[in-house]
Amino acid sequence: MNETTLNKYRKAGTIASNARDYGVKLIKSGVDFLEVAKKVESRIVEKGGDLAFPVNISINEVAAHYSPKHNDKNTFNKGDVVKLDVGAHVDGYIADTAITVEVESKNYNDMIKASSNALDVAIETIKPGIDLALVGKSIEDTIKSKGFNSINNLTGHSLEKFSLHSGISVPNVGDMFCKVRPKVGDVFAIEPFATDGAGHVISGDGSNIFLCQGSIKAKFIRDNKLKLLYNKFHSKFNSLPFAQRWAENIFSNSEIALRKLTFYGLLRHYPQLIEAKKGIVTQKEHTVIITEDGCEVTT
Repeated sequence: MNETTLNKYRKAGTIASNARDYGVKLIKSGVDFLEVAKKVESRIVEKGGDLAFPVNISINEVAAHYSPKHNDKNTFNKGDVVKLDVGAHVDGYIADTAITVEVESKNYNDMIKASSNALDVAIETIKPGIDLALVGKSIEDTIKSKGFNSINNLTGHSLEKFSLHSGISVPNVGDMFCKVRPKVGDVFAIEPFATDGAGHVISGDGSNIFLCQGSIKAKFIRDNKLKLLYNKFHSKFNSLPFAQRWAENIFSNSEIALRKLTFYGLLRHYPQLIEAKKGIVTQKEHTVIITEDGCEVTT
Protein backbone atom coordinates (compact mmCIF):
# COMPACT_ATOMS: atom_id res chain seq x y z
CA MET A 1 0.00 0.00 0.00
CA ASN A 2 1.47 3.36 -0.98
CA GLU A 3 1.62 6.33 1.39
CA THR A 4 -1.19 8.23 -0.38
CA THR A 5 -3.61 5.32 -0.01
CA LEU A 6 -2.56 4.71 3.59
CA ASN A 7 -3.20 8.33 4.49
CA LYS A 8 -6.67 8.21 2.93
CA TYR A 9 -7.53 5.11 4.98
CA ARG A 10 -6.23 6.90 8.07
CA LYS A 11 -8.22 10.04 7.34
CA ALA A 12 -11.39 8.02 6.77
CA GLY A 13 -10.78 6.27 10.09
CA THR A 14 -10.36 9.54 11.95
CA ILE A 15 -13.57 10.91 10.44
CA ALA A 16 -15.60 7.75 11.11
CA SER A 17 -14.45 7.44 14.72
CA ASN A 18 -15.20 11.11 15.36
CA ALA A 19 -18.71 10.69 13.93
CA ARG A 20 -19.24 7.48 15.95
CA ASP A 21 -18.25 9.15 19.22
CA TYR A 22 -20.41 12.16 18.36
CA GLY A 23 -23.36 9.85 17.74
CA VAL A 24 -22.93 8.17 21.13
CA LYS A 25 -23.50 11.54 22.83
CA LEU A 26 -26.77 12.02 20.92
CA ILE A 27 -28.39 8.72 21.96
CA LYS A 28 -30.88 9.43 24.76
CA SER A 29 -34.41 8.30 25.57
CA GLY A 30 -36.99 10.20 23.54
CA VAL A 31 -34.55 11.16 20.77
CA ASP A 32 -35.48 10.19 17.20
CA PHE A 33 -33.42 7.59 15.31
CA LEU A 34 -33.72 9.84 12.27
CA GLU A 35 -32.24 12.84 14.06
CA VAL A 36 -29.20 10.84 15.17
CA ALA A 37 -28.65 9.28 11.74
CA LYS A 38 -28.84 12.64 9.96
CA LYS A 39 -26.53 14.38 12.42
CA VAL A 40 -23.91 11.62 12.33
CA GLU A 41 -23.96 11.54 8.53
CA SER A 42 -23.68 15.34 8.41
CA ARG A 43 -20.70 15.13 10.75
CA ILE A 44 -18.90 12.81 8.33
CA VAL A 45 -19.36 15.25 5.47
CA GLU A 46 -18.43 18.26 7.62
CA LYS A 47 -15.14 16.57 8.54
CA GLY A 48 -14.25 16.06 4.88
CA GLY A 49 -15.44 12.50 4.27
CA ASP A 50 -18.11 10.83 2.19
CA LEU A 51 -20.70 8.31 3.34
CA ALA A 52 -19.61 4.69 2.89
CA PHE A 53 -23.06 3.44 3.91
CA PRO A 54 -26.10 4.74 5.81
CA VAL A 55 -25.76 5.03 9.57
CA ASN A 56 -27.15 1.79 11.05
CA ILE A 57 -29.13 1.98 14.31
CA SER A 58 -29.99 -1.55 15.41
CA ILE A 59 -31.86 -2.10 18.66
CA ASN A 60 -31.89 -5.00 21.14
CA GLU A 61 -32.36 -8.30 19.22
CA VAL A 62 -31.66 -6.61 15.87
CA ALA A 63 -27.97 -7.33 15.36
CA ALA A 64 -27.47 -5.19 12.26
CA HIS A 65 -29.01 -3.48 9.24
CA TYR A 66 -31.58 -0.93 10.25
CA SER A 67 -31.45 2.65 9.04
CA PRO A 68 -34.38 5.03 9.52
CA LYS A 69 -36.71 6.03 6.70
CA HIS A 70 -37.19 9.67 5.69
CA ASN A 71 -40.35 9.81 7.84
CA ASP A 72 -39.23 7.41 10.60
CA LYS A 73 -40.92 7.99 13.97
CA ASN A 74 -38.87 5.55 16.07
CA THR A 75 -37.31 6.94 19.23
CA PHE A 76 -34.85 5.55 21.76
CA ASN A 77 -36.24 4.19 25.01
CA LYS A 78 -34.56 3.72 28.37
CA GLY A 79 -32.96 0.26 28.45
CA ASP A 80 -32.51 -0.06 24.67
CA VAL A 81 -29.29 -1.74 23.61
CA VAL A 82 -28.24 0.30 20.57
CA LYS A 83 -25.68 -0.74 17.95
CA LEU A 84 -24.46 2.39 16.16
CA ASP A 85 -22.59 1.45 12.96
CA VAL A 86 -20.86 4.22 11.02
CA GLY A 87 -18.94 4.27 7.73
CA ALA A 88 -16.91 6.98 6.01
CA HIS A 89 -14.71 6.98 2.95
CA VAL A 90 -12.10 9.27 1.43
CA ASP A 91 -11.86 8.83 -2.35
CA GLY A 92 -13.30 5.31 -1.91
CA TYR A 93 -11.01 4.19 0.93
CA ILE A 94 -13.37 3.06 3.68
CA ALA A 95 -13.48 3.08 7.48
CA ASP A 96 -16.20 1.01 9.15
CA THR A 97 -16.76 1.19 12.92
CA ALA A 98 -19.46 0.38 15.44
CA ILE A 99 -20.19 0.62 19.15
CA THR A 100 -22.95 -0.47 21.52
CA VAL A 101 -24.72 1.94 23.86
CA GLU A 102 -27.27 1.01 26.51
CA VAL A 103 -29.72 3.87 26.95
CA GLU A 104 -29.72 5.17 30.52
CA SER A 105 -29.37 1.75 32.20
CA LYS A 106 -26.65 -0.80 32.91
CA ASN A 107 -28.36 -4.16 32.57
CA TYR A 108 -26.12 -5.35 29.71
CA ASN A 109 -22.75 -3.91 30.71
CA ASP A 110 -21.17 -7.37 30.85
CA MET A 111 -22.33 -8.23 27.33
CA ILE A 112 -21.15 -4.88 25.99
CA LYS A 113 -17.75 -5.55 27.56
CA ALA A 114 -17.72 -9.08 26.08
CA SER A 115 -17.92 -7.87 22.47
CA SER A 116 -15.47 -5.06 23.20
CA ASN A 117 -12.95 -7.39 24.87
CA ALA A 118 -13.30 -9.84 21.99
CA LEU A 119 -12.42 -7.09 19.54
CA ASP A 120 -9.35 -6.19 21.59
CA VAL A 121 -8.21 -9.82 21.55
CA ALA A 122 -8.84 -10.15 17.81
CA ILE A 123 -6.77 -7.03 17.13
CA GLU A 124 -3.93 -8.46 19.22
CA THR A 125 -4.21 -11.80 17.37
CA ILE A 126 -4.44 -10.78 13.73
CA LYS A 127 -1.19 -10.47 11.78
CA PRO A 128 0.22 -11.40 8.36
CA GLY A 129 -0.02 -15.10 7.59
CA ILE A 130 -2.28 -16.09 10.48
CA ASP A 131 -5.20 -18.39 9.73
CA LEU A 132 -8.28 -16.18 10.16
CA ALA A 133 -10.00 -19.15 11.81
CA LEU A 134 -7.70 -18.54 14.78
CA VAL A 135 -8.90 -14.93 14.95
CA GLY A 136 -12.48 -16.23 14.98
CA LYS A 137 -11.62 -18.70 17.73
CA SER A 138 -10.08 -15.92 19.83
CA ILE A 139 -13.32 -13.94 19.48
CA GLU A 140 -15.54 -16.91 20.32
CA ASP A 141 -13.43 -17.99 23.30
CA THR A 142 -13.40 -14.48 24.76
CA ILE A 143 -17.16 -14.04 24.45
CA LYS A 144 -17.88 -17.51 25.85
CA SER A 145 -15.56 -16.85 28.80
CA LYS A 146 -17.90 -13.99 29.74
CA GLY A 147 -20.96 -16.27 29.63
CA PHE A 148 -22.35 -15.27 26.22
CA ASN A 149 -22.50 -16.64 22.69
CA SER A 150 -20.65 -15.30 19.66
CA ILE A 151 -22.91 -14.99 16.62
CA ASN A 152 -21.74 -17.68 14.21
CA ASN A 153 -23.17 -16.35 10.94
CA LEU A 154 -22.06 -12.74 11.20
CA THR A 155 -18.49 -11.94 10.24
CA GLY A 156 -16.05 -9.14 9.76
CA HIS A 157 -15.01 -8.41 6.20
CA SER A 158 -12.24 -7.15 3.98
CA LEU A 159 -12.39 -3.64 2.54
CA GLU A 160 -11.14 -2.37 -0.80
CA LYS A 161 -11.60 0.84 -2.73
CA PHE A 162 -15.35 1.52 -3.07
CA SER A 163 -16.02 -2.06 -1.88
CA LEU A 164 -17.47 -2.49 1.60
CA HIS A 165 -17.48 -6.30 1.53
CA SER A 166 -14.69 -7.26 -0.83
CA GLY A 167 -14.68 -11.04 -0.49
CA ILE A 168 -12.77 -12.13 2.61
CA SER A 169 -14.63 -12.80 5.87
CA VAL A 170 -13.25 -12.59 9.40
CA PRO A 171 -15.21 -15.22 11.36
CA ASN A 172 -16.54 -14.63 14.85
CA VAL A 173 -16.19 -18.32 15.73
CA GLY A 174 -13.51 -20.94 15.19
CA ASP A 175 -14.48 -21.76 11.61
CA MET A 176 -12.54 -24.85 10.45
CA PHE A 177 -13.37 -24.03 6.81
CA CYS A 178 -11.75 -20.58 6.94
CA LYS A 179 -8.19 -21.01 5.67
CA VAL A 180 -7.53 -17.47 4.48
CA ARG A 181 -4.30 -15.83 5.64
CA PRO A 182 -4.03 -12.03 5.48
CA LYS A 183 -1.05 -10.24 4.02
CA VAL A 184 0.55 -6.87 4.69
CA GLY A 185 -1.61 -4.06 3.34
CA ASP A 186 -4.92 -5.93 3.61
CA VAL A 187 -7.72 -3.94 5.24
CA PHE A 188 -10.39 -5.54 7.42
CA ALA A 189 -13.38 -4.51 9.49
CA ILE A 190 -13.39 -6.79 12.56
CA GLU A 191 -16.75 -6.86 14.36
CA PRO A 192 -17.52 -9.32 17.18
CA PHE A 193 -21.16 -9.77 18.20
CA ALA A 194 -22.12 -11.15 21.62
CA THR A 195 -25.59 -12.35 22.62
CA ASP A 196 -27.51 -14.09 25.38
CA GLY A 197 -29.53 -15.82 22.66
CA ALA A 198 -28.88 -18.66 20.22
CA GLY A 199 -25.72 -17.21 18.67
CA HIS A 200 -27.27 -17.13 15.21
CA VAL A 201 -29.17 -14.50 13.20
CA ILE A 202 -32.05 -14.83 10.78
CA SER A 203 -33.43 -12.40 8.21
CA GLY A 204 -36.21 -10.06 9.27
CA ASP A 205 -38.01 -7.13 7.70
CA GLY A 206 -36.35 -4.73 5.31
CA SER A 207 -33.65 -2.42 6.61
CA ASN A 208 -34.31 0.58 4.34
CA ILE A 209 -30.78 0.02 3.00
CA PHE A 210 -30.26 -0.74 -0.70
CA LEU A 211 -27.44 -1.56 -3.10
CA CYS A 212 -27.40 -1.14 -6.89
CA GLN A 213 -26.80 -4.37 -8.78
CA GLY A 214 -27.56 -5.80 -12.21
CA SER A 215 -26.92 -2.64 -14.23
CA ILE A 216 -27.04 -4.72 -17.44
CA LYS A 217 -30.64 -5.68 -16.62
CA ALA A 218 -31.57 -2.00 -16.62
CA LYS A 219 -31.34 -2.01 -20.43
CA PHE A 220 -34.36 -4.31 -20.56
CA ILE A 221 -36.72 -2.23 -18.40
CA ARG A 222 -39.59 -0.94 -20.53
CA ASP A 223 -40.64 1.70 -18.01
CA ASN A 224 -38.44 4.63 -19.06
CA LYS A 225 -39.10 6.57 -15.83
CA LEU A 226 -38.03 3.58 -13.75
CA LYS A 227 -34.95 3.07 -15.91
CA LEU A 228 -34.01 6.74 -15.54
CA LEU A 229 -34.43 6.53 -11.78
CA TYR A 230 -32.23 3.43 -11.54
CA ASN A 231 -29.56 5.17 -13.60
CA LYS A 232 -29.69 8.11 -11.20
CA PHE A 233 -29.26 5.82 -8.20
CA HIS A 234 -26.42 3.95 -9.89
CA SER A 235 -24.68 7.19 -10.85
CA LYS A 236 -25.06 8.65 -7.34
CA PHE A 237 -24.27 5.61 -5.18
CA ASN A 238 -22.47 3.20 -7.53
CA SER A 239 -21.13 0.20 -5.55
CA LEU A 240 -21.89 1.47 -2.03
CA PRO A 241 -25.11 0.95 -0.03
CA PHE A 242 -27.61 3.79 0.22
CA ALA A 243 -30.62 4.65 2.38
CA GLN A 244 -34.25 5.00 1.37
CA ARG A 245 -34.15 8.52 2.81
CA TRP A 246 -31.26 9.39 0.49
CA ALA A 247 -33.32 8.12 -2.45
CA GLU A 248 -36.18 10.33 -1.28
CA ASN A 249 -33.93 13.34 -1.89
CA ILE A 250 -33.65 12.26 -5.53
CA PHE A 251 -37.23 11.13 -6.10
CA SER A 252 -40.19 11.82 -3.80
CA ASN A 253 -42.39 8.83 -2.96
CA SER A 254 -39.33 6.69 -3.58
CA GLU A 255 -40.54 3.62 -1.66
CA ILE A 256 -42.70 2.30 -4.52
CA ALA A 257 -39.90 2.75 -7.04
CA LEU A 258 -37.41 1.06 -4.72
CA ARG A 259 -39.74 -1.92 -4.31
CA LYS A 260 -40.12 -2.22 -8.10
CA LEU A 261 -36.40 -1.99 -8.75
CA THR A 262 -35.79 -4.61 -6.07
CA PHE A 263 -38.41 -6.88 -7.68
CA TYR A 264 -36.63 -6.56 -11.05
CA GLY A 265 -33.34 -7.51 -9.42
CA LEU A 266 -31.73 -4.13 -10.01
CA LEU A 267 -31.46 -3.31 -6.31
CA ARG A 268 -30.66 -5.44 -3.31
CA HIS A 269 -32.72 -4.59 -0.22
CA TYR A 270 -30.82 -5.72 2.86
CA PRO A 271 -32.89 -7.51 5.51
CA GLN A 272 -32.63 -6.69 9.17
CA LEU A 273 -30.58 -9.38 10.92
CA ILE A 274 -32.44 -10.66 13.98
CA GLU A 275 -31.09 -12.89 16.75
CA ALA A 276 -32.80 -16.25 16.23
CA LYS A 277 -34.11 -16.52 19.81
CA LYS A 278 -34.64 -12.75 20.16
CA GLY A 279 -31.61 -12.49 22.43
CA ILE A 280 -30.05 -9.12 23.08
CA VAL A 281 -27.04 -8.42 20.84
CA THR A 282 -23.98 -6.22 21.40
CA GLN A 283 -21.32 -5.29 18.86
CA LYS A 284 -17.96 -3.53 18.65
CA GLU A 285 -16.11 -2.85 15.39
CA HIS A 286 -12.86 -1.34 14.20
CA THR A 287 -11.15 -1.11 10.82
CA VAL A 288 -7.56 -2.35 10.73
CA ILE A 289 -4.72 -2.38 8.21
CA ILE A 290 -2.41 -5.40 8.34
CA THR A 291 1.21 -4.41 9.05
CA GLU A 292 4.48 -6.34 9.22
CA ASP A 293 4.08 -7.16 12.90
CA GLY A 294 0.31 -7.01 13.45
CA CYS A 295 -2.17 -4.33 12.49
CA GLU A 296 -2.91 -0.61 12.67
CA VAL A 297 -6.35 0.42 13.91
CA THR A 298 -7.69 3.32 11.86
CA THR A 299 -10.93 3.89 13.78
